[in-house]
Amino acid sequence: MADKATSAAGSAMNNATGGGDPSKSKVLNDAKGGKLTIGIKFDQPGLGVKNPDGSFSGFDVDVAKYVAKKLGVPETGITFVETKSAEREDKISKGEVDYIVGTYSITDERKQKVNFAGPYFIAHQDLLVKADNTDITGPEALNGKILCSVTGSTPAQKVKKDYSQQVELQEFGTYTECVEQLKSGVVDAVTTDDVILAGYAAQDPGQFKLVGKGFSDENYGIGLQKDDTAGTDAITTALKDMVKDGSWKAALDKNVGPSGYKIPEPPANLTS
Repeated sequence: MADKATSAAGSAMNNATGGGDPSKSKVLNDAKGGKLTIGIKFDQPGLGVKNPDGSFSGFDVDVAKYVAKKLGVPETGITFVETKSAEREDKISKGEVDYIVGTYSITDERKQKVNFAGPYFIAHQDLLVKADNTDITGPEALNGKILCSVTGSTPAQKVKKDYSQQVELQEFGTYTECVEQLKSGVVDAVTTDDVILAGYAAQDPGQFKLVGKGFSDENYGIGLQKDDTAGTDAITTALKDMVKDGSWKAALDKNVGPSGYKIPEPPANLTS
């Protein structure tokens, strides 16, 4: 198996086109040894979840596995590590993970600290409501309503500032808590990225729906060590292959499709 991994990782090194030195790439060198440590979320339904039996599932998990396989590392060679949002740059810079696939939005500030391959998905801020709700039709229809998001996050503040100044904001530690409050009628809507909300809706078919009025762009990338050009190129090539062979759409259909979420087109950078 190690010989196969070495061959595949070597091929990825040869295919790297950005001018970086493949021999200095942590991800490619680790892949040659047949093992990768990958950061994911453990608590995002449909995207990254650690199941009761110890297995992992979700769209980000499928992306992580596909990329690893293209680098020559089988699923048995992957160690998944929980990587919370505030820990991501630190885990990458310290070499605790080879790469992170976890609704990791590409921003100029983050690009000062890490490299990004992709984007592999473009999400949009949206609203999750009960399936029978008819009066919340978009972010501008929330005056007098209670909107939930996680403590310290910016999506709910954006709604209050730009769309509905009279909305009441309710914060909890996790989106799971927000969704439970929505289910019990304590809040009227939950806001964050649409694909995250779709994961929750898919978990409880018929209970919730997305309003479907996306009002921001969030470009999800795969984060890896700063200045690892060769590794970045190899991962981006793998992502293009995932789109080309249909695995990208199939993973979304499986993980968030049951929510009724309309699967978007892949990012243009992966189809050119």
